[in-house]
Amino acid sequence: MQDKPPISTPSAPSRRDAARQLLHASRIAESVRLGKQASLRNSALAGLQAAIAAGIALAAFQLSPWSHLMGFASLGALVALFGRFAPTRSRIAIVLQCACWQTVAVAAMSATAWAGWSHSAQLMLLAVSCGAYLFICFKGKFGAPGPLIFIFAVGASMTDTLTLEQVAQRTAATAIAVAFAWLVCILSERLRHTPNDRPGLPVEPDVPMSHLWRMTLRMALAALAVVFIADHLGLQFPAWAAMGTVAVMQGRHLHISMHRALQRMVGTVFGALIAWLLLEQDPSIWILIAALMMFQFCTEVVIGFNYGLAQALVTPMALLMTHLAAPNAAITTLAPERVVDTMLGAIIGMVVALALSSIEDRQTLALHHQSVMPPDRPRR
Repeated sequence: MQDKPPISTPSAPSRRDAARQLLHASRIAESVRLGKQASLRNSALAGLQAAIAAGIALAAFQLSPWSHLMGFASLGALVALFGRFAPTRSRIAIVLQCACWQTVAVAAMSATAWAGWSHSAQLMLLAVSCGAYLFICFKGKFGAPGPLIFIFAVGASMTDTLTLEQVAQRTAATAIAVAFAWLVCILSERLRHTPNDRPGLPVEPDVPMSHLWRMTLRMALAALAVVFIADHLGLQFPAWAAMGTVAVMQGRHLHISMHRALQRMVGTVFGALIAWLLLEQDPSIWILIAALMMFQFCTEVVIGFNYGLAQALVTPMALLMTHLAAPNAAITTLAPERVVDTMLGAIIGMVVALALSSIEDRQTLALHHQSVMPPDRPRR
C-alpha cells in the first residue's frame, strides 16, 4: 500500500485556485458528515433552558393584555443559549451581558422608527450591527450561537413608524423575557458540565485585535452589500439575508465557511417546508408555543453533530417567531422568502470571504484540501 505523499505548504495560492478547491466535491462530502459533540449534556441543557424561558415568557404574554409582543418575548429567551462551555460562574455573567445586548438590539432599531429614520438608514444600521455584534461576541467570548441572535433581534425590530410607547413596550417585553432566561440559567447552573469537571470542553480563543477588526470590517461590508441587494430585489426581510452572510463569514477558515454555506442553504429548504406544513394546519397559539419550545431544544441537541441538521430545525423556529410577531403575514410568502434570503446571503458571504481573503486564509484552505484528497494511484 502506497503511503500518502507529504503535504507541502502552497506558496501564494490564487483566489481562482481557492475557488476551485471550495467548489470541489470533497466540500460537499465534508458538509454532510456527522461530528462529535463537545458536550451533549451542555448543549441539551442550553436548549432546554431557552425552551423553558420561551415557554414561560410566551405563556405569560399570551395571557396578558400585551399578547402582540410575543415575538419580542421569544427573542429575549434566546440569550440562554450563550456561554454553555464557559468556566464556572462565568456563564451567568455572559448570559447577563447577552441579555443587555439583546435588549439594546431591539431598543435601538425600534427607536429609529420612532425617530423617523429612512429605510435606507435602517438598512445601514442593520449592516453596521452585523459587524459590531461580531466584534462584541468574539471580544466577550460569548461562544455559540454568536452574533446571529442579536442580528435576528435587530432585523425583527425594523419597521416604518412607531410611537415612543410602542418602543418602550417592545423593549420591556424583551427585557422581561431575558430576565426569565437569566433566572432559568441561574437555577439550573449546577446541572452544567464546566471546564473544572470536564477539561476537554471547548475554549473560546483569544483573537488578536488586528484580526478581529479585519473580521468586523469584512462582515460589515458584506452585510451592507447583501441587505441593499435583498432590498433592491424587493425581499421583505433583508435581515434574513444578512444572517445568512454572517453565518458563513464567522467561520475562521474558508473551508468552514463553505461548509456553513452549503449546510445553511440545504437545511433552510427542509426547515421552510416543515414550517409551511405546520402553519398550513392553522394551529392554536398553544401548539405554536409548544412547537417552538420543541424546535429550540432539538436544535441544540443536534447542532454539534451537524450544522445542516440544526438549520432544518432553526428555520421553522425562526418562522414561528416571525409568525408570532406578524400573524397576518402569509406562510406561503414567509417560507419561500426565507429560502431565497438565506441562499442570497450565503452566496454573497462566500464571494466576499474569498474576495477579501488573505494569503494565509488561502494557504490554510489549500493545506486542508490536500489533507483530505486521496493519494495518487501509481501508474501501471
